[in-house]
Amino acid sequence: MTTAAPKNAGRMPRQIPYIIANEGCERFSFYGMRNILTPFLISTLLLFLPESERTGEAKHVFHTFVIGVYFFPLLGGWLADRYFGKYNTVFWLSLVYCAGHACLAIFEDNLKGFYLGLFLIALGSGGIKPLVASFVGDQFDQTNKEKAKVVFDAFYWIINFGSFFASLLMPLFLRDYGPSVAFGIPGILMFIATMVLWSGKKKYVHVPPTPANPHSFMNVVRTALLARRPGEGRPGLNVALFGAVAAVASLAMSVQWGFVIGACAALVLLLAFGGIGASMQLERARGAHSEEAVDGVRAVLRILIVFALVTPFWSLFDQKASTWIVQANTMTTQVSLLGYSFNVIPAQMQALNPLLVMLLIPFNNFALFPLLRMVGIEPTPLRRMTAGIALSAAAWVVVGNLQVELDAGTPVNIAWQILPYALLTLGEVLVSATGLEFAYSQAPASMKGVIMALWYLAVTVGNLWVLIVNAGVKNQSVIAYIEQSGVGVMAFQMYFFAAFALLAAAVFGWYATRYRMVDHYRGTAPAGA
Repeated sequence: MTTAAPKNAGRMPRQIPYIIANEGCERFSFYGMRNILTPFLISTLLLFLPESERTGEAKHVFHTFVIGVYFFPLLGGWLADRYFGKYNTVFWLSLVYCAGHACLAIFEDNLKGFYLGLFLIALGSGGIKPLVASFVGDQFDQTNKEKAKVVFDAFYWIINFGSFFASLLMPLFLRDYGPSVAFGIPGILMFIATMVLWSGKKKYVHVPPTPANPHSFMNVVRTALLARRPGEGRPGLNVALFGAVAAVASLAMSVQWGFVIGACAALVLLLAFGGIGASMQLERARGAHSEEAVDGVRAVLRILIVFALVTPFWSLFDQKASTWIVQANTMTTQVSLLGYSFNVIPAQMQALNPLLVMLLIPFNNFALFPLLRMVGIEPTPLRRMTAGIALSAAAWVVVGNLQVELDAGTPVNIAWQILPYALLTLGEVLVSATGLEFAYSQAPASMKGVIMALWYLAVTVGNLWVLIVNAGVKNQSVIAYIEQSGVGVMAFQMYFFAAFALLAAAVFGWYATRYRMVDHYRGTAPAGA
């Protein structure tokens, strides 16, 4: 049974601070370990490899880990929506998360033990990822939903508050006290996050899991694909079957591509061709399923197109913790500011991202967006996301130009990375913070956990593009082509990703003009419910 809506209609729910505090500690723990992962792998754990291979392997491990983090939301969303509810799923997976941090601290010099820790963190962090944001949304109803945007912004702000201090401090702890301390401190913060969440248990609105539903998303899709009409074929089913065959072929190629690339590509093929096939025959499900169920599936399929077009942004964004750190390692690190000179640890540049987010969210809400409205431009969610993807492309053009200078032997100060960080972070605020609100508001009630998981799955696909491109540049014919271009391999990749995102922004902007927004916030619970 759903707990009653907050008594003070229209006011901020009193339980929100517990969730916000939990998120701040959890994000410190996650970014604390994530932002030192690449330098730790290069300098310590992968020393058994030839020096020329360490950077490439570190990037591969990092992006494989990120793929896991953003794949497991599918599992967490399914468990919460169907069996345990959001709170219980978050609490128990948080304990798995704590165990993963413990493994990193204990097995600092043991490859298998360390990778086990990364797996447990990916499972725990990924499993709770779609649920905490949607759990925030559950605390609101039609009487106070206008407060939700403020809380989603605060939610994103606290994420970056935790990330800022983690990014600033953990590289110092890694350098001065070693990996066991640097990975142990985030584990302590994760345990605190879990206890804060538990302490607010009796105050939350608990939306129960959805029981087995004959009109569920998958049942409607299955009916649509298998239904026959007299005198008509089943083109949608043929498209879905083609996707299934292509997925099997992708798995078979895992021997050559690597399991992660093969498996993720198989999942993408199933989702893409299955969704296209279902949309082609969806009207055939009417009659066998309710109008509401069929319309809900159509809404989800439309949302998935938006999510797919966001994936290039994530392929650019997550490389700031891998490719950009590798670039920073080749820059001069002494920076002068206000008459003081100091050395910057390359991984500390990650702190710029959350710092700028904390500044840009209020700037956008109180200055930029009101100014746009004054000149007659409404910054709708999809317009914001379009601009964000384009800004990420601009950031990679700048960082590519810096790489060209470095490849030419020109000394470049690490402070020059501030500009691409600023562009990328503004893009992040417009895409990621907006995407959380968009995903929740557009998801039908029975699909909120899963649809949020699919939003995070876009990050998995974005990192899949990175693995594919990195694997591609190991091909001799590709290397020969890059050499003819007149720029180095790393700079060429940077320009390639910039073009990839710019194309995605153009297609996203076109689709945004055709997307019809809906409102799927829950209704007000009756008094005493």
